[in-house]
Amino acid sequence: MIIETERLQLRQMTQEDLPALAAILQDKEAMFAYEHAFSDEETQAWLDRMLERYRNDGYGLWAVLLKSSGEMIGQCGLTKQKVEEKEVLEIGYLFQRKYWKQGFAIEAAKACKTYAFETLHADEVYSIVRDNNIGSMNVAIRNGMTIRCRFIKHYYGIDMPHNAFSIRKEEYFSE
Repeated sequence: MIIETERLQLRQMTQEDLPALAAILQDKEAMFAYEHAFSDEETQAWLDRMLERYRNDGYGLWAVLLKSSGEMIGQCGLTKQKVEEKEVLEIGYLFQRKYWKQGFAIEAAKACKTYAFETLHADEVYSIVRDNNIGSMNVAIRNGMTIRCRFIKHYYGIDMPHNAFSIRKEEYFSE
């Protein structure tokens, strides 16, 4: 286990997590901000990218498990991302729809924020959210983040406006 919260455990994903990961990435409604549900090949590539991030960076999006059952209900963690040509550390989160609006995303995201500042000694942590994703924006705000800029990401042949939320080290330690 990398992180443990009141209700959740976060750990590195493995190949055995592919079916649970597919339940998220292949759900068109859960993936609305990406404009499409992933294919089997795209889902495997996503998992392969996370496994590579664990090897290269020591972190990535982690499997989020319910402590009560061990079920993988989502993914949340830290990845390096680009915001206007600047590399930043981002807290990302994606959950199965049946676990939305139960506080799991904010619980996991807050734990990842703590990990970023207290374990990785980050100066600033971001959450990059598509401008139509109100739920994810609310998680970023509840995680103490403020919009720092807006920018366009080009993904899947579409220009997608995004908000870059962040919290800085001094803000975190004064919470």
